[in-house]
Amino acid sequence: MADLPKHLLLVEDEAPLRQAIAEQLGDRSYLVEQADSGEAALAKLADFAFDIIVTDLRMPGIDGSAVVEAAIKRYPDIIAIVVTGYGGVKEAVEVMRRGAWDFVSKPFQIDELVHALEAALEKQRLKSDNAYLHAQLDARHRFESVIGKSRAMERLFQLLETVAPTASTILITGETGTGKEIVARAIHHNSPRRGHRFVALSCSAIPETLLEAELFGHVRGAFTGAIGSRQGRLEQAHKGTLFLDEVGTMSAALQMKLLRVLQEREFERVGDSHTTKVDVRVIAATNSDLGRLVAEGQFREDLFYRLNVIPVQLPPLRERKEDIPLLVQHFLEKFQAEAQAQTEAGPGGKSGVVPAARPVALTVSQEAMRRLMASAWPGNVRQLENAVERAVAFSAGRTQIDVVDLPTDIQQVQEPAVSLPEAGLDLDAFVAGIERDLIQRSLDRTGGNKGQAAKLLGLKRTTLVEKLKRSAASSSSR
Repeated sequence: MADLPKHLLLVEDEAPLRQAIAEQLGDRSYLVEQADSGEAALAKLADFAFDIIVTDLRMPGIDGSAVVEAAIKRYPDIIAIVVTGYGGVKEAVEVMRRGAWDFVSKPFQIDELVHALEAALEKQRLKSDNAYLHAQLDARHRFESVIGKSRAMERLFQLLETVAPTASTILITGETGTGKEIVARAIHHNSPRRGHRFVALSCSAIPETLLEAELFGHVRGAFTGAIGSRQGRLEQAHKGTLFLDEVGTMSAALQMKLLRVLQEREFERVGDSHTTKVDVRVIAATNSDLGRLVAEGQFREDLFYRLNVIPVQLPPLRERKEDIPLLVQHFLEKFQAEAQAQTEAGPGGKSGVVPAARPVALTVSQEAMRRLMASAWPGNVRQLENAVERAVAFSAGRTQIDVVDLPTDIQQVQEPAVSLPEAGLDLDAFVAGIERDLIQRSLDRTGGNKGQAAKLLGLKRTTLVEKLKRSAASSSSR
């Protein structure tokens, strides 16, 4: 099977040179995206996992050295080639020391650049022990197990760092799977209450008839089956943190009792008249719109304001897709560690006599990463975690996860279309470029068989051949 075309980001501030290089690389089956500055390159790198970056070294503003450094930090497997003019060789060598694969001196023939690219690609094929994105997992970007480096997550970290030391009640909102309990635990473990218990209660997972007893506890004989007294979650969380998940599902009667706890810091067990004082911080969470439920009369307004002292909104994964590589690496390490621990424990959980060889760290191909980053992730981080767990299981015996290891729905995700540049574009040339790209992909997939490629595109073979001739003629006339 032929290799898939490589996605290449070309960074060059001189427009004529950039266009010429892009056209010639495009003729050699590279899928080229252009950036006219270091700033534009960083924006494109945040949205797409390129296989290769070719950048001029000296540019106004953010220079090529900074672009390469940012690219390698985000995608350690990316191939970076720097282009430098006379007198910049020393700088180019320094950039190579920091991770670039090679450099090409201006002026150069396109074959020199192509040779550097092909040599780097060949070296990359032989490299199997790259710990993907390891450098990105710096603890200061994680706030315990909350992982991300996007602007949305940086704002969240700033908020969490501010509110964690307080005793204020917090309401965490966000879609299912965004990690509300993980954030609640992070707040607790970064608060003065970290030495005491974090107690979680899912209000939607327990029948209404039992939820009150689960929350407040009960005394012996309070109801059928209450053969002894029992502490509720509130008492268990004394001096610590109580996390109430899906608080919007509580009944009106239970909402009133929770309101009293927040106001008076006291309650009675079910079936008891004795009042118990409690020192507890409450963190509530919901994926419902509590404001709408208040308007509809399904949730108490006074309780809403008591819970919503500090609102924390978690962004859905589709709005912070630049964090996906970080999350993928985190889950890769997690599931590999679990598999290694299970292997070392041996059958029945007993420690093995001979320690198992530690496996080579798994990486993710750029093609697979592109599919992951292009997915809408309706199940958010939880869905991504499940996808990575599946991929790890399906990649047994290999050192790299590829598209075939991903869930079927993720395999079928289409890569995002190129956004409209602020300066506009030549629509005819753009559409022609898309056509050339699709034709090349169909030929790659069919091993160059024009008849099968035409079927993939819904064309007659003669029509495909004619389009190839016109494309070749257009390229030679440039």
